[in-house]
Amino acid sequence: MNIIEIENLSHRFGDGTLGLDGIDLDIRQGSFVVIAGPNGSGKTTLLRHFNALLLPTAGCIRLAGVSTVQAPVRARRLVGMVFQDADSQIVGETVYEDVAFGPRNLRLGSGEIERQVAAALETVGLAQIGEKRPHLLSGGEKRRLAIAGVLAMQPRVIVFDEPFSSLDYPGIRQVLKQILALHRSGHTIVVTTHDLEKIIAHADRLILMQRGRVVRDGRPAKVMMEVEKFGVRQPCAVRLGQEVTPWLS
Repeated sequence: MNIIEIENLSHRFGDGTLGLDGIDLDIRQGSFVVIAGPNGSGKTTLLRHFNALLLPTAGCIRLAGVSTVQAPVRARRLVGMVFQDADSQIVGETVYEDVAFGPRNLRLGSGEIERQVAAALETVGLAQIGEKRPHLLSGGEKRRLAIAGVLAMQPRVIVFDEPFSSLDYPGIRQVLKQILALHRSGHTIVVTTHDLEKIIAHADRLILMQRGRVVRDGRPAKVMMEVEKFGVRQPCAVRLGQEVTPWLS
């Protein structure tokens, strides 16, 4: 079953710049997809269409069969997005209040909010610091807090825009662990990156973008051999003729 269906999707910004140019994609429920490409290739623009933060100039995108134009609020419940800059998603005075922001906007009852927030914080390992101020968290903890805020909305798809950007090694491991756990729990995962090293061994599909178009799409082992033609660095193991091994088991 396809959870996301995209047909001839194009997006032109207000200044006339063409951000996406005729994208056709289907993403299967429960899959783990990596979208790679250099800066300016259209990765983030595409992601913002997944949950109706942007709407198509032409073409359409459907989530579980319903157009994002027809039901943008539904799109934001089905697809949660973790931005590259975790600080941009922090709105609460405490960790708990930050995660509760989304469910409150959905006008859920207080008991339901408490249950969903508690479950989200437990999932990302932040349950013990609910009263802590978010600005005191480490980079990896802020990214996990952003994930908790998304989880509290109970999405079926979670998209990550450059999830390891600006993180140190422990932070990368923390966030990668959360991404893999979410996939194991049944979520569809979409990750954008220009650095395949950390994530590609865990994915079942690799999509390459360039200048707003999809230029390659398939199993990672096959697509990997062409990535450098499109401005993406091959993992070191591939350069050495070896198999890419997972960072985490």
